[in-house]
Amino acid sequence: MPAFFNHVFQCLWQERTKVIALMLVLALVAPQPAKAQFIDWAAIVAAINAIGTAINNVIGGGLQAINTALGAVNNILNTINSFFQTQIYPPAAINRARGVVGVVQGIYNVIRGLVNLNVASATLANPSQLENVLLSRNPANIGQVSGRYTTVYQPLPASTDAPPAVRDMIDMTDATAEAGMKKAIAIDAAADQLMDASDQLASELGQAAPGTAPMIEAESAAMLVKAHALTQSALAELFRIRAIDIANTGAALKFNANNASDTRRDLTNMFKK
Repeated sequence: MPAFFNHVFQCLWQERTKVIALMLVLALVAPQPAKAQFIDWAAIVAAINAIGTAINNVIGGGLQAINTALGAVNNILNTINSFFQTQIYPPAAINRARGVVGVVQGIYNVIRGLVNLNVASATLANPSQLENVLLSRNPANIGQVSGRYTTVYQPLPASTDAPPAVRDMIDMTDATAEAGMKKAIAIDAAADQLMDASDQLASELGQAAPGTAPMIEAESAAMLVKAHALTQSALAELFRIRAIDIANTGAALKFNANNASDTRRDLTNMFKK
């Protein structure tokens, strides 16, 4: 019950102006009461004011303390906001970073244009077909390499046309050459994918809010790791091609040594006769 009365008093106090105005209107329009029914409006108004004064005396100090505390909290929040704007995420630095992103994107566009330059140089039909496949940057064309390679560089000699050792060396050389060509197509396609990812990340960085930029930077770091892996794969293919070249040189020396040995043996047998 006390809580109910307190609520009623608070409502009356908050609307005291309207209550007083309503009472005055009622006093003017109501019929004049008999002497014995006279209402002391001044006493009622005084009582209402007394109630308001009492309420104000009871909770006024608490409200003032709350207001002071809210002001202190607001000052702290303003200080924190100012610190973020001037120290952690200053607008001028953010705008400069976005400008750098735009410049770097322009450099990427130039690099993409250089990568996609047409360097095809073959003029005859068969070499042109092989060259088009090798420069297609399309992994779906890898299956065409072997047939067009054989057309240009000739098939493996029959067993009746070359000794087994020579055929083995030719087959290994052809296999390494074809593998290098196929790997080049795959690496070109992977490079295009990395360039597309780089363009997308650069675009996102140019529009990202400061709080989300680290996530995009993490994606960029992961993409950089993939690019390094791709570079290592290409380097490994170069090592394989260089290794087969050295192996062919060694095999040629071995063939020459065997031929010299056979020649000496034939000469010795001839003089013995």
